[in-house]
Amino acid sequence: MGVILEKLPPLLDPLPGGWRMVNAIDAVVDWTRANSLWPLVYGTSCCAIEMMATGAAHNDWSRFGVEVARASPRQADLIIIAGTLVEKLAPRLATLYQQMPAPRYVIAMGSCAISGGTYYYDSYSVVKGADRIVPVDVYIPGCPPRPEALLHGILKLQEVIRRESIRHPREPRPLITVPFEDVFSATLKTWAEKEKARDAAEREARAQFKQAHPDFKGYAHKRVVKPAQPALAPTPRTSPGLAQQAIAERVRALFPAAQLFARPDAMAAEPVEFTVTPAEYLPFLRALHADAELALDFLVELTAIDWKDRFEVVVHLLSTRLGHKVFVRCALPRDAGTEIASISHLYRSADWHEREVYDLFGIRFAGHPDLRRLFLEDDFPGHPLRKDFSDPTRVVRRPY
Repeated sequence: MGVILEKLPPLLDPLPGGWRMVNAIDAVVDWTRANSLWPLVYGTSCCAIEMMATGAAHNDWSRFGVEVARASPRQADLIIIAGTLVEKLAPRLATLYQQMPAPRYVIAMGSCAISGGTYYYDSYSVVKGADRIVPVDVYIPGCPPRPEALLHGILKLQEVIRRESIRHPREPRPLITVPFEDVFSATLKTWAEKEKARDAAEREARAQFKQAHPDFKGYAHKRVVKPAQPALAPTPRTSPGLAQQAIAERVRALFPAAQLFARPDAMAAEPVEFTVTPAEYLPFLRALHADAELALDFLVELTAIDWKDRFEVVVHLLSTRLGHKVFVRCALPRDAGTEIASISHLYRSADWHEREVYDLFGIRFAGHPDLRRLFLEDDFPGHPLRKDFSDPTRVVRRPY
């Protein structure tokens, strides 16, 4: 239909009164487009809940012409980007936008969709604004915006659509390509300069007031003495399953080389922790897995910690029958070839956990059946949870 409309002005404008007919057709087409928006079903984070509320009975965006939310981009002409946009999702968003028939429109809903939101700093995976991926027509600030704000944004988009012209079609806004920067420090510097200028302007007024009222004393706030409260004795917590002492004795009987890890602030009810060397890691976990008395049959989590001078692999085991827990720590040297044995043949869920640790820390697991990236693209440079990770094209370091 857009191709047909573009041919009307050259055909009708030369005729007597033809330009009036083109203007009338223009007004009718813009009115129908503005009042028959079909949004794509698209929500990535908490803003999507507010978008659903806007379409529900209480707010009912159908009253404003936003009628049917479509599941196919070929039947939609509006994308409401409601929530955080991550790098891995960005190419899919661009594909959906290209599959929509023209004219198509985009609303960026919430601070995450506008600028990356709370993930603007220190985030390796969040896009710093949807307008770096697709052209945005209307921005709705908030975290998250209320349904009333989204309805206001829809009305603003309708105003934009009604201003479109057959003779001069509206071009989408260009994508943002400039590098992002530390806006917090720039804003903080601007505020400091304004405060300094204001203090300089008020300094003379304060001096004149003191000179005119030498006996003036401001209101003195009296501090209320906080009444003393009796100290409450901590309530001892109880843990299910075997007692810590029994677990420690049983583990030492199975594997005498394991060292008991005790923190100074550890309470008696906290799970018992052991430290092993990389060479002892697999035999130790195999012994724990096979022992019927401990019955550690469930892997809760396998993760890693970067202590700057070393990595530490942490394994969290649980007995689903008895209820007690055991932590196992294993320190690894910090170098490019950091490697440890895989336990995926002992616990099936370790397959996923070890891939996550490899993806985010770069620690390799020897014997893993399919060690490859889990969350990030295959060409992602480096491992983002390492303390030495730095990528100025993705990460803005916090200035505080």
